[in-house]
Amino acid sequence: MSSSHMKRLAMPRSWPLTRKTDVWISRPRPSGHPIERCMALGVVLRDVLGVAQSMREAKRALATRRILVDGRVTTDMRRGVGVMDVLSVGDDHYRCILDGNGKLRYVPISAKDAGLKLCRVDGKTTIKGGVTQLNLHDGRNMLVDDANKYNTMDTLVVEVGSQKVKKHHKFETGANCYLIGGSHIGSTATMSEYVVKRSSKDNEVLFGDFGTIVDHVFVVGDASLPLDEVNA
Repeated sequence: MSSSHMKRLAMPRSWPLTRKTDVWISRPRPSGHPIERCMALGVVLRDVLGVAQSMREAKRALATRRILVDGRVTTDMRRGVGVMDVLSVGDDHYRCILDGNGKLRYVPISAKDAGLKLCRVDGKTTIKGGVTQLNLHDGRNMLVDDANKYNTMDTLVVEVGSQKVKKHHKFETGANCYLIGGSHIGSTATMSEYVVKRSSKDNEVLFGDFGTIVDHVFVVGDASLPLDEVNA
């Protein structure tokens, strides 16, 4: 069982917090997001957005049931809010992205943009009855009728309220990709080649004059990400 807290000196580099002002920091609950790509909701409200001065205030704010993650009311202080998640605090909406320094940022977005979320397909499984299940990057699963329509590493544009797929971006040469790891983190680039390694090494994606492992690549297509505000 994971501890509810961790020392600030040991927290991931991606967390945009000071390390030596306090000893402890709240650890997000295990979720679909790796710990380097998410933060606990209470920490986001207090230390990042500043809507609460203490964890007690953050708890009271959550009790109003006006704070939503991906369109669902949440009252869990340690609920992980990670890459591409939509956080709504009253009438204000934010999307979690990684900036050019690899730091998690919760950037303001419009109510219209908050209605959609990009989800990467990290795997496909066949469950009872021969139904295909897509395993998404945020830990959720989705059942689909056509097993061949979506492939691993494709990106789905999902409507937050209904959970319906509104658009589909294929993982293919020429795709516009957002990088969530490596030395070019936080930037977008056009895929020029996908290299499959016939070994235990990670497959690679090439982008003109550089390449990275496939886990660092998130196809975004023509989706509008609020990158200009954090990389300016």
